[in-house]
Amino acid sequence: MAENFFGLTDTGKIRDNNEDTFIAQFILNKRYILACVIDGVGGYHGGEVAAEIARDEILTVLGKSNGELIPEMITALKQASAKIYKERQNNKEHDQMACVATLVVADIQNNQFTYAHVGDTRLYLLRDGSLIKISKDHSFVGYLEDSGRLTETDAMNHPKRNEINKALGFSEEIDTDDTYIETGASPFLPGDMLLLCSDGLSDMVNKKDITNLITGDDTLQQKVAALIETANNNGGNDNITVVLVKNNKAPQMAEATLPAFTEKKSPSPKTTEPVEPVMQNNPHIHNTSAAPVKKGGSLTLILGIVCLALLASTVWLFMQWQKYKPVENVITAKPQRNEQEILLQDAFNNAKGDTVILSDSIFKTPVVITDTLFITADSLFVKAKGNIILQRDTAYHGPALVISPSAKITLLDSLQFNDFPTAIYLNNSVLVLKNTHFNGSVNPVINKYTFGKKTNVTARVPVLMSADTVTTRTKPANGKR
Repeated sequence: MAENFFGLTDTGKIRDNNEDTFIAQFILNKRYILACVIDGVGGYHGGEVAAEIARDEILTVLGKSNGELIPEMITALKQASAKIYKERQNNKEHDQMACVATLVVADIQNNQFTYAHVGDTRLYLLRDGSLIKISKDHSFVGYLEDSGRLTETDAMNHPKRNEINKALGFSEEIDTDDTYIETGASPFLPGDMLLLCSDGLSDMVNKKDITNLITGDDTLQQKVAALIETANNNGGNDNITVVLVKNNKAPQMAEATLPAFTEKKSPSPKTTEPVEPVMQNNPHIHNTSAAPVKKGGSLTLILGIVCLALLASTVWLFMQWQKYKPVENVITAKPQRNEQEILLQDAFNNAKGDTVILSDSIFKTPVVITDTLFITADSLFVKAKGNIILQRDTAYHGPALVISPSAKITLLDSLQFNDFPTAIYLNNSVLVLKNTHFNGSVNPVINKYTFGKKTNVTARVPVLMSADTVTTRTKPANGKR
């Protein structure tokens, strides 16, 4: 039995038949883990038939995958829907049947998972003790809960909680509506765990209790059994199905390294240029302009030079701290990041290839930025699918994004930055912005160019942006427009 995935289904205490089914197995010579929870609906035995049709179709399509996971997952769900719809037309006993499904393909080797989802089965990601709901409930009550209009407890007890808006086999709308199937991909880091479940669990056990049950040291089998037992103890009003998938690779700890020594000259008192944020101790930023320390023949001379340099840099840093106190306080402070920030930074750090797609199915609300996010990739294209907003926390005054000097080019598409004095900071790099909005920014982008010790410079400064692709809205100091 595999150590990093396990699934189980249970009839519950009220129903006398089980219309749920699941998948939890390796595919393609154990390259991927295929996990799925399917909940059938539509009368006695009809739901079971619909769920089994969907299960067979998913196994058939993804069992011969060529690596194009999201298109293949969409194909599997569309073909399942078509077969269920056809069965409804041909068999009057099954004319009300359909099913909902949450489907995941986990790529442990590359630390990533991909998912496709229709209905009110659910997908959660457990990371560092925090349980994050990834999928949306395609139901009226689910919409009210996801949008904050209903609490979790109110949603669990709502009389219409089982009424769904989307399902496989409902109609042929799935073939014409590109938004009918919810899809996405996200980093799946060592130590992470995915939870897939039917509403027989999520309607009976709240998020806090689910988290407590799956964060202990028990085996996956014991955790799944405990979840089902708790749902039954709370009433067991529906069939209960749970699948857990864990990235069981050992988490990698970053090694601490000493920062490179950089001698800084005191700037001219008359300069009005923005001061570069002090980030010498940040492991995400690589200082490419630091000059090596020359070895001398006299130990005394070397020590004297070092002492003078340290004294000068200390005085200079103190002066800058006094002048730009709010910015440095934010850059050096390390508050606890929120869940959305962690997901966003992980997406930048673990991009597969040179493209990151940010979906509003994951970032459903504005991402509140409490500390700087970093982009260090050589080339990275960040595209927002939907309305992705980065909102400054009221206690934070630094940039939303800092792009490392080691990055050659970064392209941001369809992001929105709200209320950052400086939204993006970069150094000797190229930034391309497309459909990007800056609301309330004094300096939306600062790009500092460093030419070393050259006194005569001939350079072509890279184009940052074009006016037809960037929108900036800044609130005047007096509040009038």
